[in-house]
Amino acid sequence: MPRLRTLLMLGRVSNLPTVWSNCLAAGILSGGGEGKKLALILASGSSLYLGGMFLNDACDADFDHCQRPERPIPSGIITRGTVWAWSLALLLAGLLLAAALGGRAFICALTLLAAIVAYDLWHKRHFFTLGLMAGCRALLYIFAGIAVAGTVSHCVLAAAGGMAAYIFGISLLARHENGISRPPKWPALLLVMPVLPIGLHLCAKNVAATAIGLVTFIVWLGITIVQLWRPEPQTGRAVGRLLAAIVLADWVQVAAVAPFLPHAILWTALFGLTLWLQRRVPAT
Repeated sequence: MPRLRTLLMLGRVSNLPTVWSNCLAAGILSGGGEGKKLALILASGSSLYLGGMFLNDACDADFDHCQRPERPIPSGIITRGTVWAWSLALLLAGLLLAAALGGRAFICALTLLAAIVAYDLWHKRHFFTLGLMAGCRALLYIFAGIAVAGTVSHCVLAAAGGMAAYIFGISLLARHENGISRPPKWPALLLVMPVLPIGLHLCAKNVAATAIGLVTFIVWLGITIVQLWRPEPQTGRAVGRLLAAIVLADWVQVAAVAPFLPHAILWTALFGLTLWLQRRVPAT
């Protein structure tokens, strides 16, 4: 039986709270939802994410032998076959859980699975797969929205588009994570895209709460992205912090429509959990 830390590394569990954040935000934008349904959404989304991460390492094993020998498979901690088995089990579990949420949710989960598999198979060979990664986060939003409401509102679609742009920006910056080349500055423009859809669903009574969330998100982005263009850029650390900020981007969406205090506490906890996990398990 593989050690727990090995499984946590393979699953990149430090990013798992951002999956929960996406699902919860989409659910709230879709009108809420009963506890049992939200639990199924979180479980299905988590299983698909973890399965995709395991599949990523299984597909990248040959590359990692040369470029990232510290990863679990090339270092000999776990076999490639075992990782394949874990991946298939988790992905199948994600689909089965989605099936319990209805036919439309299952079809969306199946589409998400196809995007995950396509990305994992081709991302080392084709630049366009960066769009697939962004699309996976958008589909996660849409999946949660459909599971809650049976349809996708324009608010959820807009938020999903903003999140996809944000992930695409991170992906472009992360290509320079090895530190050999300095990342370009223009992808930073994509990082502000999640705030644009707020105007579609902002309630007048929530303007102050939304402003707090917006300022928090922008300040965190500002502090983080300056690390990318220092004389000695810390791209890897910045990418991890940008991944954690997915939670802040979701909080801004929620703050525009929901009561401030309980959701501020929840999203602060998710953000703190992400940062805490990143100190113990590599985010990328």
